[in-house]
Amino acid sequence: MKISTRGRYALRLMLDLALSDPDQYVTIRKISERQEISYKYLEQIISVLNRGGFVKSVRGSQGGYKLARPAEEYTVGMILRLIEGNLVPVACMEDDPNQCPRSSKCVTLDVWKQLDDAINNVLDGITLADLANKARSQGEDAVEGGCGD
Repeated sequence: MKISTRGRYALRLMLDLALSDPDQYVTIRKISERQEISYKYLEQIISVLNRGGFVKSVRGSQGGYKLARPAEEYTVGMILRLIEGNLVPVACMEDDPNQCPRSSKCVTLDVWKQLDDAINNVLDGITLADLANKARSQGEDAVEGGCGD
């Protein structure tokens, strides 16, 4: 499994909002500058986050975006699934129940299930609040730019 640039940037965008004043709306322009990510690219990502109900938006000169819910209520897995879709490690696991004609006798299926469980446990065990707390403890450089480019 490989997380796309779009997924990594969505997580950085949400983290930026989590680190912002929850009562203030933040412009995409500000996030773009802080994160050193293309404004146009962030517009596309924020649109998906907005439609998914992850952020609230206000138009106008005082407009922008903020988290729709507290940072504790978002997991990394939720954000990545909204942007990336299904995170299963192999295509045959996309359907539930498994539609592969070989699934009843496939000896490797258990490997893929264990890998899927491990991935989900990690991604669903880390909240946006956890990342925000870690970023605050490491200072500003942990939030701006950095890994996941």
